[in-house]
Amino acid sequence: MTSRSVMKKNTDAGKPAEKHGCLFIISAPSGAGKTTLCKRLMNKFDDMTYSISYTTRTSRKDEKNGVDYYFISKEEFEKRIREDKWAEWAEVHGNFYGTSSQYLNNALLSGKDILLDIDVKGTMQILKRYPESITIFIMPPSFEDLRIRMESRGSDNREVMEKRLKNAEQEMSKRSLYKHEIINDNLDKATMELIALVEKYRAGN
Repeated sequence: MTSRSVMKKNTDAGKPAEKHGCLFIISAPSGAGKTTLCKRLMNKFDDMTYSISYTTRTSRKDEKNGVDYYFISKEEFEKRIREDKWAEWAEVHGNFYGTSSQYLNNALLSGKDILLDIDVKGTMQILKRYPESITIFIMPPSFEDLRIRMESRGSDNREVMEKRLKNAEQEMSKRSLYKHEIINDNLDKATMELIALVEKYRAGN
């Protein structure tokens, strides 16, 4: 909190303090339906902010800077690592991905609720800086169901799919780190559970 904010709070004695935003973190193994659930959540709460990650990889033809990702150079990303400006970051297949700590700080202090869609390793980094984060893990009905979902996509070859399944198994083994768990055995039911959970925290309960 800046000195200006402290002064304003002191001069407004007797008035209720401004609401601090909530940071919602959603993680899930690939194929569990996390992307769809996040989209439905954002459609429900149009005043919630979706945290856009930064990356050093090249944008794809259907991606827009500032919408899908913030695309920056590897040199700039590494500079921000040295300056400790990432709330969480990782290197994946030679490319860097990260979440801006300045963005999260500014949004939360202004009272905005933020949705962060990251993996388990990213969540562990975020919790070191923001221990009050509301963490939610999305689970498939079973590991076999997850395999069937991945196979039905038809977008990955066998080697890639097996690697995704191995990663999914590792992520699922860490789900106890999360405060809440939602099993996505029915998309509409899981959506309602997720919305009810978020509403509870937004109401201050």
